[in-house]
Amino acid sequence: MTATRTPAASRRVAPFGETVFATYTRLASEHGAVNLGQGFPDFAPPAFALDALADAAAGAQQYAPLPGLPELLEAVADTLSEPLKRPLDPVQNVQITVGATEALFATMQAFLDPGDEVVLLEPFYDAYPAMVTMAGGVPVYVPLEPQGEDWVLDVDALGRAFSAKTKAVVVNTPHNPTGKVFTAAELGAVVALAERYGALIVSDEVYEHIAFRPHVRVASRPGAWERTLTISSIGKTFSVTGWKVGWAVGPPELITPLRRAHQWIPFAVATPLQRAAARLLREAPGRGYYAELGARYRAKRDLLVAQLRKTPFRPLTPQGGYFVMADSSALGYRDDVALCDDLPRRVGVAAIPPSAFYAPAHRALARGLVRFAYCKTDEALLEAGGRLRGLGA
Repeated sequence: MTATRTPAASRRVAPFGETVFATYTRLASEHGAVNLGQGFPDFAPPAFALDALADAAAGAQQYAPLPGLPELLEAVADTLSEPLKRPLDPVQNVQITVGATEALFATMQAFLDPGDEVVLLEPFYDAYPAMVTMAGGVPVYVPLEPQGEDWVLDVDALGRAFSAKTKAVVVNTPHNPTGKVFTAAELGAVVALAERYGALIVSDEVYEHIAFRPHVRVASRPGAWERTLTISSIGKTFSVTGWKVGWAVGPPELITPLRRAHQWIPFAVATPLQRAAARLLREAPGRGYYAELGARYRAKRDLLVAQLRKTPFRPLTPQGGYFVMADSSALGYRDDVALCDDLPRRVGVAAIPPSAFYAPAHRALARGLVRFAYCKTDEALLEAGGRLRGLGA
């Protein structure tokens, strides 16, 4: 009798386990904890976003064109022409994607061949290494170094990470999870290395409007435009992370390969959501929305930092984004995983162990750190602060 062969997962996906966000959201639910783990708002989007969605739902429902819905392509091009310091053609310079995540995934599929190396800064958004390896690439890691309340890019270490095998470098500014906003000098160093080695720059800017110091666009730097894909979305900016509408912007030589990959991934992005997104981009400036958004998140950051300073944690004040990293060394846990496993049970607060955002060889760098999200209601932040103070009792 012939033995039955069971289908096995490919080598590309076999190493992937449950995401750290699923793990700690489940723990939060089991213990009735305040969830400061996963980075999504627990409050409603602005009213004009919901109005735009309702109106868009009454329109066309069929496939959008491959590049994207014309009105959204035009809105993105008009929005980014000034900050990128150049006129943008809606079709030649813009591709609409299923959120920023698909733009990143399609980029790796479009540009990497087996063995190509991609430089990633640690701690990283946890999808980056998976996207690189699924495209046959090899991640090369460069840790950011915490100094005081800042995180510093070691330019010499970055230079050592580049080689003849380097195909791309990923920059995330404002940065998840540290909240770092990269300086013009740091970005200039990235651009110089990319030019020297002929590498693509992938600039993930989903927190572009949640920056508490000037946000410098990578593609606006001298020598960068020709080799940079700027990626963003409406999710973080408008508190609609479930819409999954994003884009990539760059020269035609980079948009064309990306579009070729995109056509075999989703082909098209949801038509009503694209229409609603276009309206948000058109209306936001006139409403003063971006300034209001920045002020709201600065207040939430300050609230959580103030709460954490009343606990054994030592918060590192972020310069942008959704998250506060904090030093947890005073609590005496073995590592960040042990701490985050215990927090929901011990005090009813869920957080994320940052070692999930480091390569295995560097996870010890996160041993005394923890990540909290402040994209939550003030009531949730205050409740979490009160519970965390119990750690000092």
